[in-house]
Amino acid sequence: MIINSQIAQSIQQIGNVTKSPTKSNQIIKPGNSFQSVLNKELEQSQELKFSKHANDRLVSRDITLDTKQIERLQKGVNNARDKGIKESLMVMDNISLIVNVENSTVVTALDSNESREHVFTNIDGAVLL
Repeated sequence: MIINSQIAQSIQQIGNVTKSPTKSNQIIKPGNSFQSVLNKELEQSQELKFSKHANDRLVSRDITLDTKQIERLQKGVNNARDKGIKESLMVMDNISLIVNVENSTVVTALDSNESREHVFTNIDGAVLL
């Protein structure tokens, strides 16, 4: 009886949670499936980000990335994720970037002049783009 009471109470709590307005409930509109909402949330969580350190390095080293390069980098991150890589060196157009694949975050960046004799540590994979 105690277990049945606890189950009933849990079901009631779940019902209360789904009735309260939240960000997730606001996203779900008639005609949207749960899968489409989940896919949208996953895509946003895997969107490429740049850490403050990476932004500082890009500016100080006068490195600019255009839209196509960022798209290539995002594809590289997705490929690295598919292979199980967690921290990756990504080399693209004479630019070397260290990326935390799990968080889709660029950690730092170097141009070709700096990376010629540089040792990269704490990575478990490399992607050449």
